[in-house]
Amino acid sequence: MTETSAGNSETAASTSDAAADAAGEIAALTALFEEAGVPASLAPRAAARLGAGAADRLRDDPWRLLRVPGVRPRQADHFARKVLGDAARPDDPRRGRALAAALLAEAAVRGHTVTPLPDVLTSLEKERVTDPRRAVEDALDEGEVLGLTEEPEFDEEAFDEDADLPEPEESLGLARWALTEEAAAEGFQRLNATAAPLLDDAVVKELRSGLPEDRSLAFTAALRTGVTVWRGTANDLAGSAVALVTAAAGRGVRAALVTPTDRAAADLAAAHPGLPDGAAVGLHRLLDPADEPGTAPGSVLYRRGEQRPFELDLLVLPDASGLDVELCAVLVEACPDGAHLVLCGEPGAAPPAGPGRVLDDLEASETVPVVELEPEGPGGPLDELTATVRGGGLAQVAAPNKEVVIVPAMGEEEAVHRAVQLVTDSIPRVLDIPAAEVQVVALAPAGDAAAGALNAALKAKLNPGPGRFAGFDVGDRVVVAAPLPQAAVGETGTVEAAGPEGLSIAFAAGTAVVPPASAARLRHGWALPLTLARGTRRDAVVVVVAGSALSRPAVATAFGLARRHLSVVQAAGPGLARAVRETGAPERRTRLARLVLG
Repeated sequence: MTETSAGNSETAASTSDAAADAAGEIAALTALFEEAGVPASLAPRAAARLGAGAADRLRDDPWRLLRVPGVRPRQADHFARKVLGDAARPDDPRRGRALAAALLAEAAVRGHTVTPLPDVLTSLEKERVTDPRRAVEDALDEGEVLGLTEEPEFDEEAFDEDADLPEPEESLGLARWALTEEAAAEGFQRLNATAAPLLDDAVVKELRSGLPEDRSLAFTAALRTGVTVWRGTANDLAGSAVALVTAAAGRGVRAALVTPTDRAAADLAAAHPGLPDGAAVGLHRLLDPADEPGTAPGSVLYRRGEQRPFELDLLVLPDASGLDVELCAVLVEACPDGAHLVLCGEPGAAPPAGPGRVLDDLEASETVPVVELEPEGPGGPLDELTATVRGGGLAQVAAPNKEVVIVPAMGEEEAVHRAVQLVTDSIPRVLDIPAAEVQVVALAPAGDAAAGALNAALKAKLNPGPGRFAGFDVGDRVVVAAPLPQAAVGETGTVEAAGPEGLSIAFAAGTAVVPPASAARLRHGWALPLTLARGTRRDAVVVVVAGSALSRPAVATAFGLARRHLSVVQAAGPGLARAVRETGAPERRTRLARLVLG
């Protein structure tokens, strides 16, 4: 008892010290920003991104402000003029170096892991950098940017005597993404090279008995090959994944069903009581996050890895389409030699929020089996609608039990009103689904019908309050927007208590205390952008369609999150049908497919 009390005292003191340090950093940045005429609201974001001593380092090199998400070159130039006065010049080497890295960071936000060198040089010229090549060299010297050379692919004409041989392609990438892409490729190669069949042929034949051909192929590939990709609908992937894990575990294979969130794992376990206890687990929890923050801003450290791999033979991810290359690298590094990894994803799903396109690159590399799962039966109205959207259409579907309801709205303000009405009244009253089980998904990234506006309206109705604790009140639904040691991105929970030690939040896997210094990683969670919503399906989903940033993959992925009921609040007019018909996912420049080939 004495030891426990002492440990708690030390933890409390450590938390208090960390909170004091964080407050000091923010205070120093706030003072600097006020001097320079920069909004003080930027201080917490700058502190989180730049780390200890941020204010002093910004005085020495004000263009470091470009490392803070959302800061544009013009704003950084203004800040530099305020800090340096006449010494702030367009040809300052610090400016060129910072702009080179910022251009690559902007490309990473769009999903790219690499950018051609000529594109970077051209963009630097547009930003009035007088010596773009020197700027790139300075960024390379600092180590945050890597130079990458890709050997060209030769076709038959290249071997003609008079043919001009193509030159190697020079690219640049932020070290964070370039190195993780290489680590992911090496991990996939290792798993394929060390894999042996998990069960002997007679047992595999027994498991395949009576299965349709596609399921039989899927099971065989998963049990005999190091890395496998399955494609299909969410229900078919989840059902087949559960069947494989259950069957394999029953034959002594250490198997796990790995989901994007703890909530998704709990839902799968509840829906499939035959699944072995503990077999369904969230990826974040499986990786065993440490209490201390990660080396990269907004990240966490994981205890599982090469030195402490999983004690598993088979890992099946029924929804891996949201897996970016960084989290993928962490996952494969933690897989022991000989482990089998099955990555599942719906065809045409929205790309990950972070850089990379893991499933597409694995498929393009032709180094792993890819098995298409045919739908089991005709499916219901929700399956029909999602399949229609995935095919580029937007047809009305018969929904006798109100599985799908379309709610027209004449503008974004009305869309918010309709969404609140659906969550707080119509869906609970008509379908007997409580408001706590309804998830609003906003497809507009900004504007009057984005997640922020929807959350403000929903909070006013469901849990009004002043946001006394870092913007939150007891009873608020919250979502993790950047990974926490306590929970993964996309995990939702409810604030149960708040105080000096932080917010006590009830998550699916239990109650956790999020300290004040980490509260900035939370958002209100009644309404979510698609990037945060996609890890967990819900009984009822209200998709608010507004704005112009719509695409077929985003609409299909959002519609596919509903298990029992989908309400579509349609405020985009003909733009929705046009986007579904014409707008696919933007291309992403990545190297994983080539790297996996070796």
